[in-house]
Amino acid sequence: MKISIETIVHTDIQTVWTTWNTPSHIKQWNTASNDWHTTSSSVDLKEGGQFSNRMEAKDGSMGFDFSGTYTKIIPQSLIKYTLEDNRSITIEFDQIDDGVKVIETFEAENENDAEMQREGWQAILNNFAEYAAKQKISA
Repeated sequence: MKISIETIVHTDIQTVWTTWNTPSHIKQWNTASNDWHTTSSSVDLKEGGQFSNRMEAKDGSMGFDFSGTYTKIIPQSLIKYTLEDNRSITIEFDQIDDGVKVIETFEAENENDAEMQREGWQAILNNFAEYAAKQKISA
């Protein structure tokens, strides 16, 4: 089952692209709730390159690595990757009049309810939009 979520980020495409793909920024926005955080992030943004984000509960009770391999990169436009469990993810970045529309489509996993997954991924995307809109990155 594929799920799509989206947001509009009220800033320029360069800021959106850099904020999405830079580990120091990822660690600031990559969380679905305030009781979690991303403790480490690595990005090798090229086709065949890998990424990994370590997400942990702030109370130390649990954590997991979210990682995969990039399969297609079109700078400032598209990222496709495959997770370690072979699920495919596509992120589209579309410049619009008042910012950048980000559309993320992912294959749901089988352990958790699909609606819970959609809500969690949307919460992370909303955090990204809020964080990125406060950044200003020069080209």
